[in-house]
Amino acid sequence: MPGRATRCSSLAFRKVRQAQHANGLASVLSIGTSVPPNCVLRDQYTDYYFGIISQSHHHVGLKKKLHKLCQKTGIKKRYFYHTEEMLRGHPEFLNRASPSLDARMDVMATAVLELASVAAAKAIADWGRPAAEITHLIVSTYSSGGHMPGADFRLASLLGLPPSVQRTMLYMHGCTSSSAALRAAKDITENNSGARILVASADLITLMLFRAPDDNDTLMMQSMFSDGAGAVVVVGADPVAGEAQAKFELVSASQVMAPAGKLEGGVGLGQLRHSGLLFHPTISDWNDFFWAVHPGGRAMLDSVEETLELSPGKLTASRRVLAEYGNMSGPSLIFVLQDLQSSKNGREMGVMLGLGPGLDVEIMVLRATGNY
Repeated sequence: MPGRATRCSSLAFRKVRQAQHANGLASVLSIGTSVPPNCVLRDQYTDYYFGIISQSHHHVGLKKKLHKLCQKTGIKKRYFYHTEEMLRGHPEFLNRASPSLDARMDVMATAVLELASVAAAKAIADWGRPAAEITHLIVSTYSSGGHMPGADFRLASLLGLPPSVQRTMLYMHGCTSSSAALRAAKDITENNSGARILVASADLITLMLFRAPDDNDTLMMQSMFSDGAGAVVVVGADPVAGEAQAKFELVSASQVMAPAGKLEGGVGLGQLRHSGLLFHPTISDWNDFFWAVHPGGRAMLDSVEETLELSPGKLTASRRVLAEYGNMSGPSLIFVLQDLQSSKNGREMGVMLGLGPGLDVEIMVLRATGNY
């Protein structure tokens, strides 16, 4: 009898566990994005930057280099949280010999919330349900790690999320932060029936990196990066009445650290292509998929395209986001998803590829539902 009771108890436990799991794949129901109001065109940026530095006559050579770099990036315009007035009010941001981290972090603590809350509010509105029904919140940033409570706590309060919302904070993932957050959201939604997860990613990378010029590395950073935020609502089962329909299903997700010395094309794609990190045995042509690649720069996108032998136009969404916004770090991939949603590329299956420091590679297989 004890054995039978144990078996019955085990069966009941399994049924309880099954009931706790969602019935379907995690899906993106809605997308929201935001950028700060200060927009600077490519042809204006060199004068803008050196005008703030107020030492153009001392940096004639560097000024010419920055102008050339800006012309080569493929970026038409960028958005910045900082303004000339703000930077002139913080001379320590320009002087490399002056401590400035605390002041930068104080500004970014407010800025991250401003941008993230706007993007999140758009995603919630597009979702079609009240914010009080959000069960989980995942926030990713590396621009606001010096304050407690963190951005997740403050964002939950700002958006009116319920006190019971379960919060997760991701720091220091760099350009893979939104893809890492979506991977975590997939796991949570598929293991918790009824979960509704708000994912928010915001970065103010230009404010962190803004400084007076002294070398080519500084100029490269000044030519590429920008600020922004993106947010999505992820669900792990069929939508309920009044809820937006799924836009992308998150089919599978993985993360790999590219081994040192085994980087192909400079972006660590050898394993993706050759050892079947995803599903190599059944794939003869990567052009059968739509692609959402982190727009880290023109050279990075060219390298991905060449390494995977993609047809021209396969990375149009990534190149368009790069051209219109620059490299916003973590939030950039959410902008790419939004672009793909709008462009209706016609392919059902796709690959989302995040590339970050390390080199860290985040890969997610997507299915476009056509519910745009």
